[in-house]
Amino acid sequence: MKATYKALTIAAMILAATFAAGAADSTSLPSLYGNAAAKADDSLTIEEMLTYAAQDEYLARGEYEAIMGKFGVARPFSNIMRSEETHLDLLKAAFSTYGLAFPSDASKAYLHVPSTLKEAFETGVKAEIDNIAMYEKFLATSIVKDPANTYLKTLFTNLMKASENHLRSFQTQLAKY
Repeated sequence: MKATYKALTIAAMILAATFAAGAADSTSLPSLYGNAAAKADDSLTIEEMLTYAAQDEYLARGEYEAIMGKFGVARPFSNIMRSEETHLDLLKAAFSTYGLAFPSDASKAYLHVPSTLKEAFETGVKAEIDNIAMYEKFLATSIVKDPANTYLKTLFTNLMKASENHLRSFQTQLAKY
């Protein structure tokens, strides 16, 4: 009986510690992530722009992967998801260029998986519109306009153009509904 009580007490303590750690993790997450955080930030730095961009690419990749899993569809999500991987590689190189640590993927806490395939395409359209707006905001900053930062200007321009292509792809699919 004492052994059972002791085992239950230890199990309860482990469960409580696990719950407390999980609660601490969820409260330590920022309320805004990716393009939403960029939109709310009025004093962007190079590190913040690169971080928001990486977060947004992580989020898109995660959402498209979840959509493919839920609905059993591949295109255009699979092609665009591969593009997001390329975008993350480009951003990793930029972090390295600036001597910054590349952020880990915390996007799972922010994922939204739509209820229907039509809603999935609508989600794709909105995500790409928001992504484009984020890159437009970055390109309008004095930091990126500075001739010393042509690398950033080229990076953000190319990422924005890719999002414009993704947007057209999602709009084409949505038009079928």
